[in-house]
Order: sequence, then structure tokens, then C-alpha cells
Amino acid sequence: MTIETSIAGQLTDAGGQPYPYRRTELVEPDWTRFPGWRDVTPADWASVQWQRAHCVKNVGQLRDVLGDLVDERFYADLERDQAERATMSMLLPPQMLNTMAPHADVRGAGSLTDAFYADPVRHYMLPVFSDRRTDWPSHPHATRDSLHEHDMWVAEGLTHRYPTKVLAELLPTCPQYCGHCTRMDLVGNSTPTVEKLKFAGKPTDRHESMLDYLRRTPEVRDVVVSGGDVANMPWPRLESWLMSVLEIENIRDIRLATKALMGLPQHWLQDDVVEGVARVAAVARSRGVSLAIHTHVNHANSVTPMVARAAEAMLEAGVRDVRNQGVILNGVNADPHVLLDLCFALLDGARIMPYYFYMCDMIPFSEHWRISVTQAQHLQHQIMGYLPGFATPRIVCDVPFVGKRWVHQVASYDVENGISHWTKNYLTSIERHDPSALHRTYEYYDPIHTLPASGQAWWAQHADLDESALRAAEVAEASRRTAALQAY
Repeated sequence: MTIETSIAGQLTDAGGQPYPYRRTELVEPDWTRFPGWRDVTPADWASVQWQRAHCVKNVGQLRDVLGDLVDERFYADLERDQAERATMSMLLPPQMLNTMAPHADVRGAGSLTDAFYADPVRHYMLPVFSDRRTDWPSHPHATRDSLHEHDMWVAEGLTHRYPTKVLAELLPTCPQYCGHCTRMDLVGNSTPTVEKLKFAGKPTDRHESMLDYLRRTPEVRDVVVSGGDVANMPWPRLESWLMSVLEIENIRDIRLATKALMGLPQHWLQDDVVEGVARVAAVARSRGVSLAIHTHVNHANSVTPMVARAAEAMLEAGVRDVRNQGVILNGVNADPHVLLDLCFALLDGARIMPYYFYMCDMIPFSEHWRISVTQAQHLQHQIMGYLPGFATPRIVCDVPFVGKRWVHQVASYDVENGISHWTKNYLTSIERHDPSALHRTYEYYDPIHTLPASGQAWWAQHADLDESALRAAEVAEASRRTAALQAY
């Protein structure tokens, strides 16, 4: 079903609107439905130590949880993907795995396989080989660091792309690994497909270098603290670094980026973390600094009572806002009804503000997730008017060398060949001495399989799709980035 037809579906009794708003109660799926968790108590489930100790890291551990509820064909499909396509290693906290096929009745005989294959959270957190496209598994312009964040480092791990804000990658790990991760170049463990880069400097040296840059760069007022995921950083160390940032007069906004608010909410419910956030928030308020948390939720099934409790705990601790930055993904949420269900679950159920939905970035083997700019524009149009204006998320395209652009800001668009052109109104850190960058246009590419036959034929003639050539390019790029890392 296309986006256009889905929104125009049958009118409902709820005022005859294309989208029927219904407030629904959040539910924590029953984890004991899985054989491996039959004896897990509520106290265990609420324990962050238990959650971290029982993360699923490989097919064998997944089999221990699901048993024969899932057919061997799924496990074989997953193993092949891990060996041939996955850019991220497997890491799933029980909390997140439990939101896959949440309503499946597995108490009696029967297979969970079909429900698992169809599940939207599984589709991006536990990709299998048959999910991927075989015609165009990677776009010819896909790169490991598709946003060129490393090219804009002003200290190791500190990206200065926008005039007044920076991205601080404090660490290269997360409590969970998303298959579509835009930072697959650096974050997580190596896979058979991707040899990950490593930070060269010691964490303390890197973090101090970031602070030094902020102290001597007064035009920076906004720091996004990320990684990886800040939930993987020991709280005392994170708190100490945040307090140092708060001492810098020009910093007015601090945003903590953590998917773990959804994937491992137990972390953010720990007493020491809640108390630590309250201390940081109090200092931030006293200095007129806005402290917010940004999380990453892609489907309404992920919003459970535990997630709502974690968000509430952060707000009560003094965080100004908890906001969501999701990603538009085929098979997950690239549908206006699904997207609105997610936004209302966040807003009504967990007091999490829908903020952005990014188009999936052009990393290798991501074409089955990506949508075209045209599709993104339709989605933006079709979700308008249902949510409060302040809670209506913008769908954005993160254009290489440009940054976030609302999908309707495209300067020109060759729809047939799927090539859009974008302009920008500021210089990144690599263009400070090149004002002509303000007058150039920058390209973004639609997934080739979404193009008309003529466009697909054009790409077949102009793109070298040989996989060995793609991998050779990846090796060359990795070597260049390794050299850049060693320069710090």
C-alpha cells in the first residue's frame, strides 16, 4: 500500500477523519511468554544490572530466549545477515526484545516466526538477510560516515557542523545497537562487513580537548552530548564532564542523547542517576542553561509504562524537555497512521515531545529502509493538523556537508533520477575560509528502487554496482579516516 492510499483509506466513525485518534493505555508486554524468561521476576526485570547482564549478543543467546517458538529458517536468515550484511553487531536489552511481537500468543503450540518477521521493531533492531534488497543493497553513493561528521572534527570526537552548536561523541558504545546506525563507522563492535575505527586518544584527554575547544570558541552555545549513548558512560564521569560544560559562560543549551531511555529505561530509573540528573539540572537552572534529553523511538510498540516512568523521572528531576528524534524507516514507520500512533503514544503516554524524524542516512546496506524525498514530503503533509503545532515533528533530510533540512526545503529535484539539490546558509568547520560554499548546491540521492524504470536504467548505466568495488572504496575510506584519527 502506498503512502497516498493509506492516508486516504476508509473513513471512520470518529468524525469521518482519515486518521482516527484514540488514546490508548501503555502496556508492558509479558516477558514470561518467552521460554527463556519464564522465571524472570518483576524485580529482576526492573533491575538495570539484570537487563545489562542478559542482553542478547548473538544468535545462540536469542535462541535461548525464544527457543523453538521461532523456526530455524529465521535463525539461519539472521546468521547470514550477521555474516554478510550487518554494519552493527547484535546487542538487544531484554526490554527492547520484549517489545517485538508483543501481542503474540505463544503459550500454546504454534510458531512466532511470522510475527517476528513482520514486527516493526525487529525490522530495524534485528535485521535478517531476507530484509535487505538484492538489486540495490547499497546506494552507489553510500559511505561509512555518510554525514562526514569526522571531517568536521575540531577535537577528536567533537563535530562542529552548525554555527552555534557542536556534537560531542563522548564514547563509542551503546546499550543497544540499531541496524541503521548513522555512526556505524565508529560505534560498536566490528562486524564481518565493517572493521570499526577506534578513538586514538584516552577518554580523559579527549574529553578535556572538547572542553578546551568550547572554552575558546564563544560562538558555540549548544552542546549535544552523545556517542554512542551517554547511558553507557559511568554516571559520575558524565556528571563531572557536564558540570565542567556548565562552567563555560557561552553554553546555553545541553542535550543528552540516549536511545536507552527507551531501550534500557531501567538505567534512567536508578536512584544515583536520577539524583545526579537533579544535581546537574539544578546547576543548569541557576545558570540559565536549558538541559534536555533526546531519545530515539521509532514505533509506538516501544513506548511502554517503564519508558513513561523513566521520562517522568527525568522531568521531575528538572530536565526541561524530553524529546524524540526518530528515523523514517520502511517496514517500521513509513506510514502516516503508524507515525501518528507513535507521536500520540509519546505525547499522551510518556510526555515525550515528538521533535524530528530523520530520513535514513546513506550508509551501506540500508536501501531497504530508506524512502525517497517525495515519500518524505507526502508523510510530512499527511501528519499535519492532528498534533498540536508545538508537537508536530518535522521530517528532515540530513544532507551531506549541509545538515538538517526540512524535506520541503529542497532547492531542485530530479524526480526521475532521484537526485535532489540543497543549499545552505552557514559554513561548517571545514569551510570557514571558503565562503563560496554558501553558493553551491549539495546532492542527496533517493533509493534507486523507488525510481521510475527510466531512472533505474540511468543508474544501471552510470553506477558501478560491483560489490568488490564497493568494498574497496570502503577500505580506502576507512584508511583515510584512520589516518585522520591518528592525527589527533
